Amino acid sequence: METAQSRQQAAPSAFTAFTRFVFCGGGVGLASSFAVAALASWLPWAFANALVTVVSTLLATELHARFTFGAGGRATWRQHAQSAGSAAAAYAVTCVAMLVLHQLVAAPGAVLEQVVYLSASALAGIARFVVLRLVVFARNRSQAAATVSTARPVQAVVARASATTDPAVLCCAA
Repeated sequence: METAQSRQQAAPSAFTAFTRFVFCGGGVGLASSFAVAALASWLPWAFANALVTVVSTLLATELHARFTFGAGGRATWRQHAQSAGSAAAAYAVTCVAMLVLHQLVAAPGAVLEQVVYLSASALAGIARFVVLRLVVFARNRSQAAATVSTARPVQAVVARASATTDPAVLCCAA
C-alpha cells in the first residue's frame, strides 16, 4: 500500500507553483465571479459571495493540494481549515471593495463590478498564494519537526561509548 510520503512529489519551484496557482485559482476565481453575479440576481450580494467563496475554496484547496503545490494527494482537514482562513480574508477584501464601489458609484454597471471584484480577488489571491505556499502546504515544517524529534544527539552517543572500555559494549553502543 502506498504511503502519503511515497506519494509526495518534489516541491515545485516558486515560479512553477505560482503559474499553477494562477491557472487553478484564477480559473476557479473567474468561474466564481460569474457565479456570484448570477446568484446576486436572486440573493443579496454578500450572501451570494459567501456561498460561492465556500464552494470555490473547497475546490481550489483540492486543486492546490493535488496540482499547484505537489502535495501528492487530497488536502487534509488541517489544510482545508487553514485555506479557509485565507479565503475568509479574501472574502473580506472583495466585500470591502464592492462596498466601496457602491459608496462611490450610485449604480455601477456589471462590467465595472466585475473589474472591481476581479481586481480585489487578484490582490487577495497574491496574498493567499504566499500563505498557502509558506504555511498551508509548506513541506519543510513537517519534515523538520520529524527530523528533530527522531535525531539522537551525537555527543550522547560518543559520551556513552567512551565511558565504557568493554569492546563488545563499544561495538553495540552506537
